[in-house]
Amino acid sequence: MDAPDQPGTRPVAKKRVSALKIRPLTGRAGIRVSGEVTLTTRASWEQALEDALRGSGDVVLDLSGLTFIDVGGATALVLAAQDLDGRRRLVIKGPPPALRRTLAAFSPELAAIEVTT
Repeated sequence: MDAPDQPGTRPVAKKRVSALKIRPLTGRAGIRVSGEVTLTTRASWEQALEDALRGSGDVVLDLSGLTFIDVGGATALVLAAQDLDGRRRLVIKGPPPALRRTLAAFSPELAAIEVTT
């Protein structure tokens, strides 16, 4: 029997598992991302970015379903954009507000990223 009101005991916090879903867009180059980019999902995020950039032309990243992206995930996105050849762009649709602000801070230096709503 649990005794949560006993002195010196605290309720046990449930471990939160972050999920990341990545699906290809239909009819154009890019991916649709939902969930969270965190330490536990970052490898999948980085692989998805690498795969999406393999082709030619602009790449659309629909992030409207993304609820959170940590600093490492945002860094991976910026590094992916820097790897483009100068003629291609990452078109980011519906990023979370914090990512939108982060990208705006790098705006002049990141001509390869276009943020849309």
